[in-house]
Amino acid sequence: MPIEIERKFLVATDDWRAAVEHSEPMAQGYLVGAQALRDGSARASVRARLAGEQAWLNIKAATPGIARAEFEYAIPAGDARSLLATLCDGVLQKTRHHVRVDGVLFEVDEFEGENRGLVVAEVELPAVDAPFPRPPWLGREVSSLVRYYNVNLITHPYRQWSPAERAAEDAAC
Repeated sequence: MPIEIERKFLVATDDWRAAVEHSEPMAQGYLVGAQALRDGSARASVRARLAGEQAWLNIKAATPGIARAEFEYAIPAGDARSLLATLCDGVLQKTRHHVRVDGVLFEVDEFEGENRGLVVAEVELPAVDAPFPRPPWLGREVSSLVRYYNVNLITHPYRQWSPAERAAEDAAC
């Protein structure tokens, strides 16, 4: 079973912008989303994602933490547009920036719409305990805070968060 090992961080400064290799706008929506996960009627989120003319269907285990089962399949862009328009309970818009630090790829997501103002950096790792660089612009880790999961940003967008939620004061240090 494929496992995604991903750590997520707030971004402390805009210094990462000088190192952007590539940026792409993305739209994603969930066919099985946050409500089904919260009420226990689903064991996985199911997402359609569109980036330009590339699209994917993604299935991710509903277990919190940095390591989760994940399956991803390329689908036609037209199918993704149809899924986003007709079967998803909202669409998340963001721009993904690719930033490489010491050979390690960080994906910096800059959210739009109801989530404007939220910027997070994600790094995928080969093992839970794998070392990775900690550039000065990398802020507080929020990997364990489920409100930062994309699936939850549709039903509880950043615009509605309290100052304490935005500061991730409940994150493990």
